[in-house]
Amino acid sequence: MAVRIRMAVHGVRNSRIFHIVAVNQRQRRNAKPIELLGVYNPRLKPGENTKTIEWSVQRIQYWLNVGATPSRTVSKLLEMGGVLPSHASTTASPSLEPASAVSQPAS
Repeated sequence: MAVRIRMAVHGVRNSRIFHIVAVNQRQRRNAKPIELLGVYNPRLKPGENTKTIEWSVQRIQYWLNVGATPSRTVSKLLEMGGVLPSHASTTASPSLEPASAVSQPAS
């Protein structure tokens, strides 16, 4: 069974909240999840200036270690939260090789 970590939409129009869930990837968006991993409320309350996400880092790391793949949106949130390493730091471009690693032809 292929498991995916993605967002499920809940709430009334103009007041949506998103549950971060582990679900079989063949199920529809709001299907019953295997496990609820967190809650993301994108709306700001009066007086607040940052959005918050409540999640269980331990359970998210468990599902990632088991082989679950996060959706694009969830992977961005996990990178911002420090749960996943960012793609920019993990993939080095080939043009940034150190000078000592460049081999010179023998004369």
